[in-house]
Amino acid sequence: MLLTRGLKSLLPHVLRRIIRCNRLSISNTSGMAEGYKQANVVILHKSLADDFEMFCRANDGPLPLLYRSQPGDWKCPSLSSDSDIRTDCLQYRKYEHGACTGSLKSLKEYSEQLKDMVTFYLGCSFSFEKAVQKAGIPIRNGEQKCNVSMYKTSVPCYSISMFHCNLVVTMRPIPESKLGAAVLATSELKEAHGAPIHIGDPGLLGIQDLAKPDYGDPVHLHPGDVPVFWACGVTGVEAIINCRAPLAFTHSPGCMFITDLENDNVKSLGGVPQVHCISQDPLHFSIVSAEAAQKIKTLETLIGIDPGERGIRHLRRQGELLGACLAMSHAGSVLITTGFPTHFSHEPPEENDGPPGALAIAAMLQALEKQVAIVTDQRAMDLNKRIIEEAVQLGILKKPIPLLSYQRESADSALTFLCENGNPRRPRFDHLVAIERAGMAADGNYYNARKVNIKHLVDPIDELFLAAQTIPGITTTGVGDGGNELGMGKVKDAVKKHIKNGDVIACDVEADFTVVAGVSNWGGYAIACALHVLRCCAIHDRYLRRALGFPPSQSLWLPALPSVTKEEKLLKALVQLGVRSGKTASLEMEVDGLPFYSTHSLMIEKLL
Repeated sequence: MLLTRGLKSLLPHVLRRIIRCNRLSISNTSGMAEGYKQANVVILHKSLADDFEMFCRANDGPLPLLYRSQPGDWKCPSLSSDSDIRTDCLQYRKYEHGACTGSLKSLKEYSEQLKDMVTFYLGCSFSFEKAVQKAGIPIRNGEQKCNVSMYKTSVPCYSISMFHCNLVVTMRPIPESKLGAAVLATSELKEAHGAPIHIGDPGLLGIQDLAKPDYGDPVHLHPGDVPVFWACGVTGVEAIINCRAPLAFTHSPGCMFITDLENDNVKSLGGVPQVHCISQDPLHFSIVSAEAAQKIKTLETLIGIDPGERGIRHLRRQGELLGACLAMSHAGSVLITTGFPTHFSHEPPEENDGPPGALAIAAMLQALEKQVAIVTDQRAMDLNKRIIEEAVQLGILKKPIPLLSYQRESADSALTFLCENGNPRRPRFDHLVAIERAGMAADGNYYNARKVNIKHLVDPIDELFLAAQTIPGITTTGVGDGGNELGMGKVKDAVKKHIKNGDVIACDVEADFTVVAGVSNWGGYAIACALHVLRCCAIHDRYLRRALGFPPSQSLWLPALPSVTKEEKLLKALVQLGVRSGKTASLEMEVDGLPFYSTHSLMIEKLL
């Protein structure tokens, strides 16, 4: 038997001949014939072939189709010069009616049945290992001399006819400092599964224990490693099992067909990818193109001007808008809160900065098919209900948004509100957004910019943000323009130092992401625009979809963007409802004392 030493440098046709002669003492082909494409193999009856091809096209992340044979054709001339699929994999598996009924070294004894069967050759992540190593990234399974780990996930593939299954992934431990390099090295190798489909906590894919892979071997993480998951061609094996075909064959996981094709033909997904951490508990990273990230940074710069000369430039933290929007992009359910009752001597006491921005965010989240709700003060429920009704009539919202209130009735009230049956493992919301929402100061009171205590008008919604810090899976964003808004606790030191009355009014409650804007509504508009940018980013969209299904049409969410016309009509409706400008208490077409037509309308146009 040949030893594994030296197999990495052998040419593919030589390796296939050795495999054909059953002279290898290895259990998988990871690292073999470096730089050449390897392939997963699925062989099924010709009557199923068209549907299976469509299934592959619909799930091209795990099942990138390299070649489909004709019935009874054991060769694949576009992939290799002298191959025989009956003998050229290290090991095969036989499936009958969905059950694995044997492992085989050769399929020659089934030559008669194979005359009516079609072979599919599907891309494999072993193909990108050389590119990963070239980027200075260790291959842990190679170091540990074992097969790669493969796991069944809870993520459903796009179904075609009788072919349906959940996604299977490979996991490779990557040092955190090398995550960007790993994504960059693999993103353009689409025929080898391309970029990862998840980086971080395996539980987010429904994987309970990394030490117990469904296929392959456990691969141990070194200190500082992050689990990184790529779509895997063994997804095709799961599809074969579920379709319960009378007879089918596959490669044995890890025992690939080695082609003569070098990994030099790349397919760009549209830009250079970047990796950003969006959560520490659970650990979760996202991917976005550098171009999209730069657009969002430009949006952040635009809204960061300080028309009121309050000193907010000292509060700004670069990259917060991107982080907040990436977290919202991954969220399935978002809770929004707004409402700053600064005009305590008027009825209603609310200002008109906040609700328009909140509705702009909600409109885009609705278009992106997220679950959205708003939580507000009990005394302001009727007002907010009327504002939402106006927003629906004006075409800002597709449909009404559930309106909630929160009261502290016990020590567990916030946990019970945020999680089903108060169970922190079952949160109702993935992300909380506060925009121009009165925030609790260090002394437990709530202050407007003039240092007036308005605590009697504010329900303790801050408690939801404090509780979210203890609940894995809930991230938070605060949007503000003065430092006394909920979520601004992240920059409270700067507020105390640079903002008038900051030592008293500074909000003490932090959010994970703090978006600072000259006017808070602008922050809401920027979030809506940034969410649109992310969903138009092919790299981010693929990551969100786990490389399954098809990219959605951008026309679905384009109408949800804020516009000058919509915001003008909404501001007029707020004036009719008695909601006043924050700085002047005026019932005019202005927000924070700034005229709509020469200031806010211009900002909306710039953001768009």
